[in-house]
Amino acid sequence: MKLKYDDRLDHLLQSAASVFATKGYHSTTMRDLSRESGMSLSGMYYYVEGKDELLFTIQERCFSAVITGARSAVSLALTPRERLELFIRHHVTFFASHMEEMKVLSHEAESLAGPRREQIDDLKREYVEMLLGMVRTVQDGSIGINAHVAAYALFGMMNWIYTWYDPEGPETPDALANQLAQLFAYGITPTPVTHGG
Repeated sequence: MKLKYDDRLDHLLQSAASVFATKGYHSTTMRDLSRESGMSLSGMYYYVEGKDELLFTIQERCFSAVITGARSAVSLALTPRERLELFIRHHVTFFASHMEEMKVLSHEAESLAGPRREQIDDLKREYVEMLLGMVRTVQDGSIGINAHVAAYALFGMMNWIYTWYDPEGPETPDALANQLAQLFAYGITPTPVTHGG
């Protein structure tokens, strides 16, 4: 059965993400992508101008999807802390099912240039600002960890799960997301109990 246009493009993007994650963007050739995707070179060029456009499209689609999904997820929250926890859960569960794309986003952040790089940087800023706003709201003006430090530490914790997490292992994506949300919000020690004098 002949695949529809969008299905073929999705297949090409998934294949490209797999090869970029394994070989690295700069070491990958269009022939590598042709072998992985099972598409001819002319067939691939029907959809994209080259591997630069493939890398851009992978990043643009991922950032756009995770931003849209995060906005939807946090809209269900009743408190600032719950918004933050729902943001974390959405981020982790989304990328647990897009591990190769996560590796590409992490390792190939500097591989685009020009307007395409600017567009991806704009999406990144939008996503970072979303998290920063939530962190600041949870802090509520309290003196403590700088919001930028907290936000980027959280992204660091979440974005490198592809180096050790196995989605087929005993820890489900939902369970992992819940644990990371609890770890970030409360730490690893029990909340101290205060007693009235």
